[in-house]
Amino acid sequence: MTTQLPIVDFYLREGGETVVKTTKDILDGKRTVLFMLPGAFTPTCSEQQLPGFEEAYDELIELGAEQVLCLSVNDAFVMNAWGESLGIEKVKLIPDGNGAFTSGIKAGVSKENLGMGARSWRLAMIVSAAGIPEWIGVEEGQRANASDDPYSVSTPEAVKAALAQLNLAAAAAELAEKDAAADAEKLVAGAL
Repeated sequence: MTTQLPIVDFYLREGGETVVKTTKDILDGKRTVLFMLPGAFTPTCSEQQLPGFEEAYDELIELGAEQVLCLSVNDAFVMNAWGESLGIEKVKLIPDGNGAFTSGIKAGVSKENLGMGARSWRLAMIVSAAGIPEWIGVEEGQRANASDDPYSVSTPEAVKAALAQLNLAAAAAELAEKDAAADAEKLVAGAL
């Protein structure tokens, strides 16, 4: 898994038209929760993962995310129909129809054993406003034609915990910086 996000084209459907946006356009300078899954309309993705992130959306935003994206190696027509079928209103669905982003971060796997072809392994990440992954939760056992479908480290709960931990670390760093500045002022004042 790479920590450098590839700049690729995504083909979305907006207002009945195909719209091409890049990774940079999609991330839009926002702190982003991005989760990836094997496919629209599949059991774990449809019954747990996407609905779970939709339900957790407000909490994720309160913890500092500015947007929540679901990416899958499916086309825009399928992703839009899937979102509509589940009543998804908050999480934005991103089609990686050509698998370019998925391949670019080394998350691609074959699911030929299920007749699904090239897909994404299940994962979630928190991406900074600068487009740098701050945390990545990749399910164990990434491999082609897996007979299992783990779902424990890329859940909304895991992402919320990671956001909380990142927030604590940032607060501690800010406090340490303030303390260091105050100590420096005391040293300078004492030297005068």
